[in-house]
Amino acid sequence: MAVNASAVKELREKTGAGMLDCKKALEEANGDITKAAELLREKGLSAAASKAGRAATEGVVESYIHAGGRIGVLVEVNCETDFVGKTDQFKDFVKDIAMQIAAASPKFVTREEVPTEELEKEKEILKAQALNEGKPEKIVEKMVEGRIGKYYEEFCLLEQTFVKDPDKTISQLLNEKISQIGENISIRRFVRYELGEGLEKKVDNFVEEVMSQVNK
Repeated sequence: MAVNASAVKELREKTGAGMLDCKKALEEANGDITKAAELLREKGLSAAASKAGRAATEGVVESYIHAGGRIGVLVEVNCETDFVGKTDQFKDFVKDIAMQIAAASPKFVTREEVPTEELEKEKEILKAQALNEGKPEKIVEKMVEGRIGKYYEEFCLLEQTFVKDPDKTISQLLNEKISQIGENISIRRFVRYELGEGLEKKVDNFVEEVMSQVNK
């Protein structure tokens, strides 16, 4: 299919790949920019893919305290050089990640960090739910795999929807920043504290609360 110049430009800005590679990827993906970006990463042609193996040992530890001191986050985000770690663009990205953690309460950075024991327990629960819903046993396994995907999207930071832009995931946001900044960037670890966590209390919508503070 014919690919317009604006789509090529957008894909290039997102991935840092060459114009010709972007055009070919868009043609292969029938104009779907998200799919084209995935194709570029698979082929190792995106800027993020080419920088992924480079050591990122500089960066910052950022804190985010939600209004009233009800939620606190510490997150370490690494880059390759001290110079980039001090730039406003990098610091703003790290602040967005800290805010994301406060609002969306992930448990892990990546799906690979999910303990096998916890994953198997979750699969057992999902299987029991599907069987209780009266689903045929022969399709239960496929249903469980699909629901595990939703589990990753809920609890793994890189797979969560970005609270400030629901059209992209944190992984996509990260790759955009790698392309824009020109260095490998890694979200290494985080801790999140919530006042009264583990105690019986009313349920709050922290996504709405955090975003209300950001938008003021």
